[in-house]
Parts: sequence; C-alpha cells; structure tokens
Amino acid sequence: MSELRQDPTTYDWVIIAKERAKRPRDFGNKHRNRRSLPERDEECPFCPGNEGRTPGPEAVYGSPDNWRIRVVANKFAALTPEGSTDREQAGMFRKTHGYGRHEVVIESPLHNRCIAFMPDEHVEELIRVYRDRYLALKEDPNIKVIIIFKNHGEAAGTSLEHPHTQIVASPIVPPFIRRRYEIATQHYDNTGHCLYCDLLYDEVRQGLRIVSETGYFVALHPYASRYPFETWIMPKIHSSSFGNIADIEIPELAKLLKEMLLKLYNALDDPDFNLIIHTAPVDDEHKTYYLWHIQIIPRLTLAAGFELGSGIYINSAMPEETAVFMRDFQST
Repeated sequence: MSELRQDPTTYDWVIIAKERAKRPRDFGNKHRNRRSLPERDEECPFCPGNEGRTPGPEAVYGSPDNWRIRVVANKFAALTPEGSTDREQAGMFRKTHGYGRHEVVIESPLHNRCIAFMPDEHVEELIRVYRDRYLALKEDPNIKVIIIFKNHGEAAGTSLEHPHTQIVASPIVPPFIRRRYEIATQHYDNTGHCLYCDLLYDEVRQGLRIVSETGYFVALHPYASRYPFETWIMPKIHSSSFGNIADIEIPELAKLLKEMLLKLYNALDDPDFNLIIHTAPVDDEHKTYYLWHIQIIPRLTLAAGFELGSGIYINSAMPEETAVFMRDFQST
C-alpha cells in the first residue's frame, strides 16, 4: 500500500508509491551517452583564454591569467542592478522593475572538472566563494533574498557544460520561501525550538534515512522526499543564514558535499541534478527560527499531470531504502 507523507517544513503532502517503487539500483542510467568532455573547449565562454566573452569579473580567485575560480555577471541576467524597486499597481495587476543581481561562479578553469572530482581544497575554496558573494550581495539594502543554485545537465536546466553555479539576489521574497519561513516561525512560537533542528534531531535519532554524518553536518534523504534520492545536507550548529557559516565548518562541508555528489555520480551514472542552498531572507537571517541547508535533487523523474494539477508529488523510491543504498555504496 502506498503512503501519504507530510513534509513538516512546508505542510505539503507526498505520495510514496510503494507498489510503483523501484529498487534503488534500478535508477541508474546504464545506457547514458554523456559525451566525454575535454579540459578546455575553444567555444566555451567560461574556459581560460575566453575571458573576454563574459562580462568583467566581480571577483577573481588566483591571478587574472591563472585563475582558480571566477565570478562574473550573468550575460543573460534575469535581474539587473538598474531601475527602482517601487511597485506599480493598475487594478489587479502589480509590477516593478527587474532589479537585482545575477552572477555566475565559474567553478574551475577545467571544462570537465565537476565538484565530485575536484580536490578537497578547491571545494573548500568554492564554498568560501559562495559565502563571499552572499555577504557582498546582501550589502545592497534593496536585496531581500539570495539564492545560490547549481544546474547540472540538460534535464536540470543548464545550457553550458562548463561547471558553474549561479547566484540570484532578489528584492522580493517569493511566497515559496516566505511560506517555509512562516511555518518555521509558527513551530518556534509553539515549541520554542527550531523546526529544522527538531527535524534533524528526529532523523538522527531514528537513523533510517541518514546517508552520512560528520562532526558538523548530516546528509540524509528526507522523510517526505519529493524526488528519488533527494538529499539534504544540514548543519548541526544552528544558523539561519548560510552567510554565517564558520571557517572551521567549511572543510567538513566540502568533503561531505563532494562525497554526496560522487556517490550520485557513480551510483546513478552521473544524473542531471539541481543543487540549492536554502537560507533565510536577509532581514531575518539573525533570527533563530530557520536552519540553512543544502538540497540536492537528482532529475530522475518528471513531474506529470497529477503533480502539476494537485501539487502532490509521487515518489517511486522509498527514502529509507535509497538512504541505505547510498550509505553502503562505495563511491571510490
């Protein structure tokens, strides 16, 4: 019999379809024809030597001619630092200028070097770059929320193969984020505890969906996972904002993130995926209601009519089973 499970962080319901469930090992695409990438692509605007094909850098790590990581404005930005954030109303219709920032973090000079295969030190530096850009972007008083995300593969929405992350800083907190924060606030008002810390405590206590654990972080497959192999990386030290991550935590986070992505790469044959760093709105980042975390969504299934019509996702994998599979899978 299938189960309806409620996500305590959103109140959304998910169907865990046991009758339709696949064994974890059946999700890998053994017939994937992903082409082998060179270290450098003459046509790639993110490769060394093609720096003139991107906007001028916001930040360079290393020297201009021998960089390790570059941050540039997105050439096709969704939001730009122009215009006003004032809102205009005409009857039922409201709008404002597309003010904000949209940056690209070029993760490596190597066209074929994804995070799973980077040296630990490089992943650590990449996380510090994410933090640096978060802290820089939030200095704009008009910015209310900062989303750091990575699209890997065509099914995840990427158009360039060179490994990169995007950062969008918006003057509007969308209802999707606001609702999560309001639910967390309500839980805090009712219990005096952080919702996500309570959730993490129960996950660790039960141990059923834990994939890996370090001194500072836990990787798990959530109880009400919307997607097969959906993975969260959660800090044990409470903090609402990713921008407040301490230097001492970064090496462990880098190793755990690399471990999770390497397991996905090897166990599921390099699946397309989205990676999102969830963090509190800028004005609320010093409150105690929220816990920043990383969500990794492998694009193994597609949302169809039922999901789009109801908002209820159908997951054909048991998170208890996928967590054990990934925990036991040797990624090296």
